[in-house]
Formats: sequence, structure tokens, C-alpha cells
Amino acid sequence: MSLDLKTVRRVASLARLHLEEGEDQRLQAELNGILGWIEQLQAVDTTGVEPLSGAGGTAMPMREDVVTDGGQAEAVLANAPDRAGAFFAVPKVVE
Repeated sequence: MSLDLKTVRRVASLARLHLEEGEDQRLQAELNGILGWIEQLQAVDTTGVEPLSGAGGTAMPMREDVVTDGGQAEAVLANAPDRAGAFFAVPKVVE
């Protein structure tokens, strides 16, 4: 399958993309390349292959649901433009 320039411009319009002069041809080549990869994937014989759900039926181990402060106050406050002790300092916004 190959997309013509008219279709590429229509897709760009639907996606609300503004294309500069010549970008539509570059986008056409990229989209046709993607469609080529999809055609290659569709040619693969997958008969007898079970579909995966997650990572082969394994689940992530559950952790204990505990509320913490994160234990990284100094690391977080290191990025603050101004601080007052262990808190962010912000300018007064009301008089």
C-alpha cells in the first residue's frame, strides 16, 4: 500500500499539522516506510501462536501500601529556587 500526496495532506489536516513546503513529500516517504513495515508484519505466519496477555501470564509482585514522605526532602529541596528550612519559600501574593 502506498499513500499519495493528496492522502498525506488530508491526514496532516485531520491531525492539525501545518506542513511547510516540501514537508509533505518527506512525510509521504516516512508514512510509506511505516506501511511497508506493517505489510512485512502481516506476512508473518502466526498460526498456533497463543496471544500474550501481559508478560506471559506473570504479574508484578504487590508491595505493601504504606504512606511515606518519600525520604528525599533534601534532594527535592535542592531544586527549589528559595527555601525556608525544610520548606519551599514562595513570594507573597496577597497584601
